[in-house]
Formats: sequence, C-alpha cells, structure tokens
Amino acid sequence: MRCSPCYFALVLFVVGGLGLVLIGNWLKWGWVNTLCFRAAHLATITFVAAEAWLGMVCPLTTLEMWLRSKSNVATYQSSFIAHWLQVLLFWDLPAWVFIAVYTAFALAVLAAWWFFPPRHRYKE
Repeated sequence: MRCSPCYFALVLFVVGGLGLVLIGNWLKWGWVNTLCFRAAHLATITFVAAEAWLGMVCPLTTLEMWLRSKSNVATYQSSFIAHWLQVLLFWDLPAWVFIAVYTAFALAVLAAWWFFPPRHRYKE
C-alpha cells in the first residue's frame, strides 16, 4: 500500500520544523525565526493536536480514503499516523497516547516561540 506524499510532507514539516527552529537558532540562521514560517508551523501542529483532542479524522485521511475507494484500492480504518505506526513499528496504542504525543509536541513548539520568538523580518 502506498501512502500519500502529502502526509509525509506534513509530518516532515511538523517534526522537521521544530528541529530547524532549534538547530537554526543554535547556528544563528535568521530565516528560521521568520513570522511566516513560524506561524505556519504553529498552526499546523495546533490543528493536528486539536483534531486529536476532538476525535476528528484528519481531512487528508478522509480525502485519501475517498480517493482509494474511487480507484478500488484498499482503505484502512484508523488515522494515517496510527495506521503507519502500527504497520511500520507494530505499535498498538490507545488513542490517548497519540493525543498526549501531539499535545506535548504542540507545547514544545509553543516553548520554542517563547525561547526563540519569531521576527517580522529576516535577519542574518
């Protein structure tokens, strides 16, 4: 089963974005603190955490399931993240674990805003 490149881009942006903020500030890369990048990053992880808390299915998951059903490709029942963690890592965890992880990650992103505040302009 192939999974959507959109998911990988989203996960890479959320996880890699925080890494870039931390490493970029350590290496003094000014672009990692631009307001546009930081706001998009915070909005993305906030949306993911809110979905988990509200028990919503990700819109990308809904779209992928619909496209898979239209092309007669097998679908799966859980969220994308839960599905691939189970398939790839054999983790069978309750939903609250994913809620806790998403929430903790969102709090880490907020902490990065506190320690490395975004700027309206790019500074070298």
